[in-house]
Amino acid sequence: MTYIVIENCIKCKYMDCVEVCPVDCFYEGETMLVIHPDECIDCGVCEPECPAEAIKPDTEPGLEKWLQLNTEYADVWPNITIKREQAPDAEKHDGEEGKFEKYFTTEPGEGD
Repeated sequence: MTYIVIENCIKCKYMDCVEVCPVDCFYEGETMLVIHPDECIDCGVCEPECPAEAIKPDTEPGLEKWLQLNTEYADVWPNITIKREQAPDAEKHDGEEGKFEKYFTTEPGEGD
């Protein structure tokens, strides 16, 4: 099992999770974060830290797409270990439906 980031992170990027990760396995895209599944040690400390509830165990049904996305982009986006400010309109987008289709981009974020 590993933890992965799902759709609700898009346009929120609260980043509370990166601060508590003991193995620095978060990677930053322009609109969301991902977890590198091969680096995650399954400790679970990040999951309760996410205000958007966008971190889930990959064992939950229906998350195959998100496991694949986390795996793919963790290899190309920069590592992030330091919490920065959340997206300026994070609260507006928290819980919004259809965020992947509307806002996802393959562009990398800033990283550390």
